Amino acid sequence: MEKKQRLIKLALGFGLIGLLGLLLGLIISIIGYDAFGDECFGLTNHTMSELGNYGHSPFAVALNGGLFFGSLCLVLFCLYSLQLSRSITGAMSFLCLAVSCMTLAGIGLFPVNVYHLHVFMLKWFFIFGCISTLVYLVNQTLTLSAGNGRWGWITALLSCISFGIFLFLPLFGLDFTEGNRPFYHEMVLEGVRPTLWWPALLQWISLGCFLLWLAVLLFERLRSLEQS
Repeated sequence: MEKKQRLIKLALGFGLIGLLGLLLGLIISIIGYDAFGDECFGLTNHTMSELGNYGHSPFAVALNGGLFFGSLCLVLFCLYSLQLSRSITGAMSFLCLAVSCMTLAGIGLFPVNVYHLHVFMLKWFFIFGCISTLVYLVNQTLTLSAGNGRWGWITALLSCISFGIFLFLPLFGLDFTEGNRPFYHEMVLEGVRPTLWWPALLQWISLGCFLLWLAVLLFERLRSLEQS
């Protein structure tokens, strides 16, 4: 029991630090972009990648640093939580989540200035993010814990849907991008910026749902600590 409490505290501590680091980096970079950038920032027509673009975004270092160090802390949260899992599917969901957080750290380590590595990390973040939410939903269903973890189930489902839309919508040939290229190839806009740019909007929706899901997982860890 003492070992379990220690693992929960470590998972909770690293998770909180990681989530706060991510949010702080995002907030600082958005405020800095609005205050010192050449144009106003909008969630509907600017991407996270543009916030981390050195030479273009005034506080790119805040975003990239927050992504890198915050995500590494979240990897530790996942690894400690993995040891607390009671099922194979539960352990697999945290393992996939750890990999998705590692790719999120890679997005900060390789900003859009290092284009090909940045796109590679972005692509696999969405893929593993989608996989981790799917495995989590399967685990919740198999362990019949959807009632106990209702908010975790809802946020994971929303995250899975948004990741899936981001990945697969270009395949339908609706001309949201030039040549129906994958959205993760369309992270920097050149020329006239539209009011609504689908790659940017869907990226922010996906990231928001993902962070909300992580926050719910942290709350569940806090609740399990209080009950132990």
